[in-house]
Amino acid sequence: MTTVYEAAALLPDPAELRVHLRALAVLDSTIGDDPQFCAYTLDADWGPDQEAALMDNGSGDDFSVHFTPAGVLIRGFDHESAMSPYGTDDEEVWPGVVDEVPAALRPLLDDPAFRDEGLDFTRVTVCLWRETGDTAWRTGSAIDFPAGHESPDGSGFLFHLLTDRSPEAVQAHFADYYERPVPLDAVRHVLAGHPVTPAIAAALRPSVERHPRGR
Repeated sequence: MTTVYEAAALLPDPAELRVHLRALAVLDSTIGDDPQFCAYTLDADWGPDQEAALMDNGSGDDFSVHFTPAGVLIRGFDHESAMSPYGTDDEEVWPGVVDEVPAALRPLLDDPAFRDEGLDFTRVTVCLWRETGDTAWRTGSAIDFPAGHESPDGSGFLFHLLTDRSPEAVQAHFADYYERPVPLDAVRHVLAGHPVTPAIAAALRPSVERHPRGR
């Protein structure tokens, strides 16, 4: 079973995570031929002194990573998870997932962007946080995960490019998503933080008319 606890152990420090998420957004926007199909995006002005990295696969699964002066909050939602508020009798967030989120970061969970219209609960099945000055990622300490699921909270696939940040993993993801070859050297170039030159852009986005699978 893969859960938020394994993800917490594999995530890098906030500074490295921020750089990596920026690179994923750059890669997605460069490889893709239409911005509306990009799953990874970055909003540098999400709120006062806030930056948000977002992932939305267009199939009901999404995550957000909020960088604030108080720390970082990661919220993820797997729409097929047994821990989804939609799947519980009382339509409540699964016990323990967000109960221990620090007060300084808690308001981020109340953002209307993460609540579906007409519903009172936050769209969340997995949550991690790291306050400024902390040395480790934190999660709910005693979550009772439902049995019989490989990744009951969705963390295994939602965060797969955050826990495995290798160029090979990133290349494989985008090649599968866009259903065409993606050059590994160009992926390495962007992940290393180098600017996207015309040559790199041409390598990552040849002239194609197809759209990513499932969108």
